[in-house]
Amino acid sequence: MENNAMFNATVCLIGIVIFLVHIAYLATKKKRRKDENALLAFLAFTAIHFAAYFTFVFLRANVPSDALIRGFYTGFYIANNLEVFFLFIYMLRYVEPEKKTAKIFAILNVSLLAVFVFLDVLNLFVPMFFEAQGGKYVRLPLLPISQGYQFVMLAVIFFYALFSKKVKLREKIAFAVYCLLPVVAIAFQDAFPGYAIAYLSIIVATEVLFFFLNLERNILLASEEEKVRDAQIRVMLSQIQPHFIYNSLSSISTLITIDPEKAQAALDDFTEYLRANLSSLTENRMIAFDNELSHIRAFLSLEKIRFGERLSVVYDIAATDFYVPPLSVQPLVENAVRHGILKKVEGGTLTLRSYEESDRYVVEVIDDGVGFDMDKVDFESNEHVGLNNIRYRLRQVGSVEMKVESEVGKGTKVTVSFAK
Repeated sequence: MENNAMFNATVCLIGIVIFLVHIAYLATKKKRRKDENALLAFLAFTAIHFAAYFTFVFLRANVPSDALIRGFYTGFYIANNLEVFFLFIYMLRYVEPEKKTAKIFAILNVSLLAVFVFLDVLNLFVPMFFEAQGGKYVRLPLLPISQGYQFVMLAVIFFYALFSKKVKLREKIAFAVYCLLPVVAIAFQDAFPGYAIAYLSIIVATEVLFFFLNLERNILLASEEEKVRDAQIRVMLSQIQPHFIYNSLSSISTLITIDPEKAQAALDDFTEYLRANLSSLTENRMIAFDNELSHIRAFLSLEKIRFGERLSVVYDIAATDFYVPPLSVQPLVENAVRHGILKKVEGGTLTLRSYEESDRYVVEVIDDGVGFDMDKVDFESNEHVGLNNIRYRLRQVGSVEMKVESEVGKGTKVTVSFAK
């Protein structure tokens, strides 16, 4: 076997082993994200691609024929396109662009792939890109056109990752390496014909993708989960503070002699409030909005006992048949009462609204309290405990959006929408 054939076989074998290790890692995960499923498909196809080339190296050395060369290189160029196809799907799953953008990209990806696969098959009958002569591969002048799909889609990946605000610097570098390294390798391969330098570049680029993107995201998500757990504890502690417990029990104690029935109802509310807060520490499942609403009602009932006419509550509940993370809406209500309404001497009104849209359920928490200047608030700081913590809790749900609107002297409106 010639030196270049040995080099190519070794490169393919190394790549196959590396890809199989990553495939085994992803395949044995109990829970895979959508982007990990796409990465698994990409790695599996790349491993098959390398295995096919590895087999061809030995077949070509022992059974040279024009038919073998035409058949293999047709499949080879189609496989090159499919590899970029799977890479592009992985990019879409990883970055999660807006629906309209993702749809346009998907149409472009499939349409271009279909065109170039057709051209590769057509080359078998009407040689445009390459042909086989005397058991040897012969390039034709139009060969670069056969790579058109790859150049276009790699350019789309490169520029989208480069300019997208959703993609961080390390992620931009990883996508850029995969898009540019094979191009550089092809230039070197022209200087060393017969050596699979492009395959070597694919191994390196794939490793950058795996470690810079997938493992980095796993570490980030683990950190986010820890933040979520911390947020759960902070939310609970921020609500069950000694002064709140003392004031609630004091109000109940006063009511016992004045209105025993009302005292009993208040005690039930207090029990429900404590139960919901304590169970949220160990509850990882989504709960029915009805349950969250019961918790909210208990909290507001206790606050009404304490502040009387200073706090008015309006319930405009048109939808309850959906699920939310525990303690996800209640802290917004508490924020509205304590930091909005009760900071006004005369108090104000809190409105809790829920309704259904075609593709999502919406919850609005509205107060006519003091409000604040949106331009002067850092929601990342601990100054706004409820809003800061709720941001982490809502990340437990995939498609959730939270919007805050406020104006000084007029109040605040927080809108949370849950995708169906």
